[in-house]
Amino acid sequence: MADETPSDSKLTRTKEKWAREGRFLTGKITRPEDQRLPPGQHLTKDWPVLDLGVVPPVSRERWRLDVYGAIESPVFWTFDEFIAQKQARFTSDIHCVTTWSRYDNEWDGLATRELLAACQPREDARFVTLHSHDGYTTNLALEDFAAEDALLAHSWSGQPLTEEHGGPVRLVVPHLYFWKSAKWLQAIEFLTEDAPGFWEVRGYHNRGDPWAEQRYSDD
Repeated sequence: MADETPSDSKLTRTKEKWAREGRFLTGKITRPEDQRLPPGQHLTKDWPVLDLGVVPPVSRERWRLDVYGAIESPVFWTFDEFIAQKQARFTSDIHCVTTWSRYDNEWDGLATRELLAACQPREDARFVTLHSHDGYTTNLALEDFAAEDALLAHSWSGQPLTEEHGGPVRLVVPHLYFWKSAKWLQAIEFLTEDAPGFWEVRGYHNRGDPWAEQRYSDD
């Protein structure tokens, strides 16, 4: 029997079913006294591991980041070149579409605004697509990618990101559901037109704002 591919896995089929059923949609603030917690979310102190069932073994020595598309200056960095860029430390919350949230995560990495300064998007660039080593993709509007606390993170709580949580480098965009923060980042493609990613073509919202409870597509 052939192995399941990520697009045909039991997890993928289950989450597609959730989208069709509108699972977890509440329209209610779970803890009215806590203004940090979006509707339908609950707090956890753990950091649950969610992926497509594939954890690609990419070492820092082998890792590369390719940045291309509708930009003036394509970027091709090794990990050492990436880490040599101006680094930032941000503390932010995680909100997962499966209803858990985790507060006060400390990240170290490259702010996306520093990457934008390096690659210089063209005037007609409007979107980015993130490509991961496990074949995963997700899309973002350029203004979401450029949020002031968004970064390409290589460390969490002062330690290198583990493989299971997306190391060597993952995207972190705190103001959107966490499926938008692609793990195992391999490439960033700048586009003039939107290109929905893995979950977005499987019933999940194109933007994913947790405060508007944008879990699933309106279509």
